Formats: sequence, C-alpha cells, structure tokens
Amino acid sequence: MDFGTEIRRKAAELAAKAVARRRHMHQNPELSFQEQRTSAWIMSQLQEMGIPAQPGIGGNGIRAVIHGEKPGPVIALRADFDALPITELNEIPFKSCNPGVMHACGHDAHTAILLTAGEILWSLRRDLGGTVVLIFQPGEEKTPGGAQGMIAQGVLENPDVQRILGEHINPSLEAGTVGFRPGLMMASADELYLTVKGRGGHAASPHMVVDPISIASQIIVGLQQVVSRNANPEIPSVLSFGRILGDGAMNVIPDQVVIAGTFRTVDETWRADALERIQTMAVQTARAMGADCEVHIDHGYPVVHNDEALTRRARAAAEEYLGPEHVVDLPLVMWAEDFAYFGRRVPGCFYNLGVANTQKGWNSPLHSPTLMIDERALETGAGLMAFLAVQELRDAHESQ
Repeated sequence: MDFGTEIRRKAAELAAKAVARRRHMHQNPELSFQEQRTSAWIMSQLQEMGIPAQPGIGGNGIRAVIHGEKPGPVIALRADFDALPITELNEIPFKSCNPGVMHACGHDAHTAILLTAGEILWSLRRDLGGTVVLIFQPGEEKTPGGAQGMIAQGVLENPDVQRILGEHINPSLEAGTVGFRPGLMMASADELYLTVKGRGGHAASPHMVVDPISIASQIIVGLQQVVSRNANPEIPSVLSFGRILGDGAMNVIPDQVVIAGTFRTVDETWRADALERIQTMAVQTARAMGADCEVHIDHGYPVVHNDEALTRRARAAAEEYLGPEHVVDLPLVMWAEDFAYFGRRVPGCFYNLGVANTQKGWNSPLHSPTLMIDERALETGAGLMAFLAVQELRDAHESQ
C-alpha cells in the first residue's frame, strides 16, 4: 500500500471533522486537572470510531490502542487537552464559553489532531505492522503535570511502548510548515514563590516600618545577578518574575509582599546550583534589611531532549509527506513541556506544527488571549502524525 497517498486522502476527507473537534474543545475549555467533561468527550469520540480506550489513567487521562493485524513494534502518539486561566479576547462563533478559561496554548488543536490521526490509523489497521498507542494527557499546564501520573499508572506498558511522538503548535511558523530539532529542544522550568515579611504601617512614617515592598524590589533586582554573574554564558538561562502583590494602598505599607516567578535552564547541574543561590540570596537580602523571606520552589519539568535518531527519521518522513520546503530546523527555546518525562522513559520526538496565517494577522504568541490558528493546519497535523507513526512502525520493524 502507498501509505502516503492513502493518508493524504483520508486527512483531506476528515479535515472538516478535525475542525469541528477543535472548535468544540475551544468553546469548552477546562483548567488543568479539572478536565472531566473534556475527558468524557474524548472518550465519546473514540467510542464512536470504535477504537478501544481506557479512561482514568493518571486522573483524567485516556489511553487508546490500535493493534495492527500484522506483528510489529509499539509506537505512542501523545496530545494534551487542558486549558489556561486566560480570558479570551477573540470574537469568534466558537469563543470560550467558560469565563476566564481559554485554549490559548493550542491543546484543543493537539487533541483534535490526535483524534483524527487515530481515526486515519484505525482505518488502516489491517495493513499496519505493529501497534499504535494514543495518549490523551491532562494537566500539562500545571506542575507536577499529567505525564508523570499517567506513566506511574502504566500508560507506556502492556503493550510496552518503544518510541513516542508528540507535537505542539507554533504560531511563529506558517500553516503547512513543521519544525524539528534533534537533541536538546526545550528548557527545564521551576516555579518560584517568595513571601517577604516585614512590618506594615503609615507610608508617611517609613522609619517605623519594615517596608516589604522596597525589600521585595531589592530582591527581584538582586536575583538577576544569579543569571548575569553566576551562569556560564554557554548555558542558556532565564529568570523572570511575573507577579508581585503588595496589598497596601497609596499611603499604607503592607506587612508582606508575595512574588512569583520562573527559572529555566538546560543544564541539570547548574539548575540545582541556581535554585540554591536564589533561595540563599533572597533570604539573606531580606534579613539584611530587617525582614524575613520565605522561599518555596516547585521543581517543574526537566529539559525536553529529542532522541536524535528518531528525530532524524521523523524529519525525513515529514519531508516525504509534505515536501522538504515545508520542513524547517527549530531553535532551542526556553519553553517547557512535561512531554520530557515520556522522553526519559523511551526514545521520544517532540516537533512543532505551524499554525500562523500572517496575511490574516493570525500570529499572536502562545498563552495570548488573542491566539488564533489557521485551521488548515489541522489537516496537515493529523495526516503527518499518522504518516510518522506508520513510517516509524516500518522503520522499527526493519531494524529489529
């Protein structure tokens, strides 16, 4: 069978269904680890197709298994399905119906693509040599992430997965384009929560207070030294603070200030050293100014490291399916993904799917309240994911 031709035909045939699936999810987003309705809807889609599936893995996670009628290896495909606490600003017919919650990271597209790729592969099962496991993962946006729970409950076992593929939309790439990067692809990510405790009072009497706002400001500025003067310049590192809350008033200095931020890097030894430095510097800066600082660190996802051989094969398959002009090399980015945990257990490849349409102005970044995607990318993404699975089954079978 000419799998490429058949998969292209099926992807085109199912394109409208992929769009409908994505729009349903976009209109009905749910936050991390609260995705009960989304999980039930995914199960209904799989049941409608006749694909055997098991819910409740790692909470709201789902595993579906497509057994080919010929023997062969086991390949997994993964998508996530949680949304973000963002108020959507797009005025579209399928705008989020859940106030303050939005699929602003493309997980609606990821799930629609995996469902549609699964439908394609299910139609080809009589010609498949091996097994494809579909992993629908909750909770990617919130540490500790949903991947670890699914792995702990055996999502990669029985049948034992040998390789795994996943994709993420990229609004900086035009629709119809995909990107790959072998080796180190994405950073680790740790969450930082600092509480500076002083003594509040009247803003007109600063000599009678211990001003946590001033001290918190010194801590934020001082902590930039961790990266600028302690990190090896050859090791990419980012330290950013996105929240500072001092609940005082124009003339009221509060008792405490809460700060939240993130530290990201690509080296595990430096990661541990940097986190220790952050804690020590924050505590000592506050103490030197007469205050206390409590530091809580949520250790987040490790680096995403793509298996080089698997990624080279996937890139070559993408060139075959889409044409070399539609496949690009990706730079290292400081985003983070709990797909990293899957890649620590079995060889993995995480790649990007272009969804931008610059002419229409659809190129807002991820996590933006105005994120829009060119839905033609859903056909590309579903067909490519199915083709990558088929090619990897064949390559893995031939290498055994």
